[in-house]
Amino acid sequence: MALIPAALTGARHPLDPDPVRSTKAAAVLALGIVAALTGFFLGGLVPATLALLLARQARAEQLAAAGFLTGGRALRIGVALAWVGIVLAATALVIASIIGLLHYAGSRNGGDFGPNVN
Repeated sequence: MALIPAALTGARHPLDPDPVRSTKAAAVLALGIVAALTGFFLGGLVPATLALLLARQARAEQLAAAGFLTGGRALRIGVALAWVGIVLAATALVIASIIGLLHYAGSRNGGDFGPNVN
């Protein structure tokens, strides 16, 4: 049994603004996609960082809008993709470091020193 009649649940005040989608949330989603696609090439760090900074602003605006600013799902997905881009970039950096160290260790002129002349 509901305390509010069914006819009043969908009623809005005439001066209430229409809910609109957050453009910052859409930008976070787009930057998150770019970060996830280019993350393994270390180029994903820039859009991922921008997405995370912009997500903080978008989340604050959504809280201040009290429900009249939508796009929370796009914001969450964009943040998750930005973190995926950062993890991919870190993975690429670790793999490149390991390959570089193995290449350096296997080369002939890597760690040997010439004869000492006194």
